[in-house]
Amino acid sequence: MIHNQLKPNTIDSLSADFKMLGVKEGMTLIVHSSLKSLGWTCGGAVAVIEALMNTVGESGTIVMPTQSADLSDPSYWENPPVPEEWWETIRREMPVYNPRTTPTYGMGKIVECFRSYEGVIRSNHPTTSFAAWGQNKEHIVSEHSLAFSLGEASPLQKLYDLEAFILLLGVGYDSNTSLHLAEAYADSCYTYQQFSPIVENGVRVWKEYEEFMYNVENFNDIGQEFERNNNVAIGQVGMATCRLIPQRPLVDFATKWLINEKNRTSKL
Repeated sequence: MIHNQLKPNTIDSLSADFKMLGVKEGMTLIVHSSLKSLGWTCGGAVAVIEALMNTVGESGTIVMPTQSADLSDPSYWENPPVPEEWWETIRREMPVYNPRTTPTYGMGKIVECFRSYEGVIRSNHPTTSFAAWGQNKEHIVSEHSLAFSLGEASPLQKLYDLEAFILLLGVGYDSNTSLHLAEAYADSCYTYQQFSPIVENGVRVWKEYEEFMYNVENFNDIGQEFERNNNVAIGQVGMATCRLIPQRPLVDFATKWLINEKNRTSKL
């Protein structure tokens, strides 16, 4: 990618790009990202995080999903699966979720760096936690429901109430976690029983809880339709095409879209 890039990304250049896109001081952002998409960056993930913090300032808030999907029941694992004869050992021996030490799984370098950054705190959900920095961080990550973890008792609902913005850094709508809140509103998901290792009353337990079977299949279609009639800022940050989206209007639009789609398929 370097041969197509006229100059390296830096904290200053990324800050300027974020401001040009529309990121403002005091803004509450939920960020989804691909470091590679930005091109060569001096300082890598640290430079991106510093630029975001510089742009929103201490009066703003930055949130990132810090999911650890591997802290789940091994019977559901597909990428890759493990032998069935291992399942009971995994259920018995899997280390418990710890918001300070549990690494993210498949979330990318920016998120993995952000979760352990000075001043960042993380919610207590074993598989679908969120990390936050800034003015509203405690409010956003507190009281994250174990059941239906991306629904109305999740950080996503807090962000909706705060009229947050979604920042897609070189990724598509299929990475847009806020659309799972629309799935919950629309009651468009099947439910199933999940299990994770947590500490309860000072003891490690293999905890059962109810969860939605979330589905990103329609998310890019929803995003494209939303952009036709709604104000989405699209621009370059480094080498990446990025989007700044008001979360609440998108979730409201997606909820109606999913309800219509559910009604349409039920009549087939």
